[in-house]
Amino acid sequence: MSPILSISKLTKAYGSGMVALKDVDLSIHRGEIFALLGPNGAGKTTLINIVCGIVTPTSGIVTVDGYDIQRDYRATRSKIGLVPQELLTDAFETVWDTVTFSRGHFGCGPDRAYIERLLRDLSLADKQKEKIMRLSGGMKRRVMIAKALSHEPQVLFLDEPTAGVDVELRRDMWALVRGLRDKGVTVILTTHYIEEAEEMADRIGIISKGELIVVEEKTKLIQKLGKRQLTLTLHEPVTALPAELAGYSLTLNGHGHELQFTFDANDGHTDIPSLLRRLSDLGIGFKDLNTHESSLEEIFVSLVSERSRAQS
Repeated sequence: MSPILSISKLTKAYGSGMVALKDVDLSIHRGEIFALLGPNGAGKTTLINIVCGIVTPTSGIVTVDGYDIQRDYRATRSKIGLVPQELLTDAFETVWDTVTFSRGHFGCGPDRAYIERLLRDLSLADKQKEKIMRLSGGMKRRVMIAKALSHEPQVLFLDEPTAGVDVELRRDMWALVRGLRDKGVTVILTTHYIEEAEEMADRIGIISKGELIVVEEKTKLIQKLGKRQLTLTLHEPVTALPAELAGYSLTLNGHGHELQFTFDANDGHTDIPSLLRRLSDLGIGFKDLNTHESSLEEIFVSLVSERSRAQS
């Protein structure tokens, strides 16, 4: 099956000489949730704005459902919904008028039943006659999503969708996004909340300084790049690692009270039994042990840091 979104050699350079995107290649599958992670200024919003027709690329090809975003602007724009970071709504309009106007803006005919169902799904049914200015920040965010979905797009971009909302509302929105995916909508989100990507995404892309440095299924990314650590709490502190332990990836922490062993969780041979036997032979006892697996956040920070060091 062909991808719903295909990006090839996409570059965006400004007259100042600043390059926002460098030869980005990316394919998004139909019906997936794709999370794009990266620090501020990495190029996330520039990438979204190019696909949505807001920013003109310097070079490269982008197609949505087989249509070129520049040659077939109207066709591609009708297939895309965008929820930007900013809350851009007319404060004096009602929720109903805002959403129905957005549907008409894309040339879609009136469909009262669809709009009612959309507002109900977004917990906005009882707010449809309210003016936007009277809504809370979380409700305004829901209205932005309703506007983006008003013309029944196949692809939905969410640029920092839960920025500034409370934890409860954030989890409500996670459930909403999953529901959209279940209905066949392809969802592409940028987020600063690593747990958001870890919770929802099928695949993850990490962008740094305009370059897409990794694209991988979430579980495979964690398996491939994640490390596990075994921490042993010692009975008695040691001042230095014995020479007999030089062959192990060990770190002494907690003023000599903790011994940390780092290993690859996917390697069938972890050396843990050998390490424990060697500690026993050396008379180094421990009273507790626990393991820790790298989180997506730790992988993200590590990849971006390594990329920055390589480019400096």
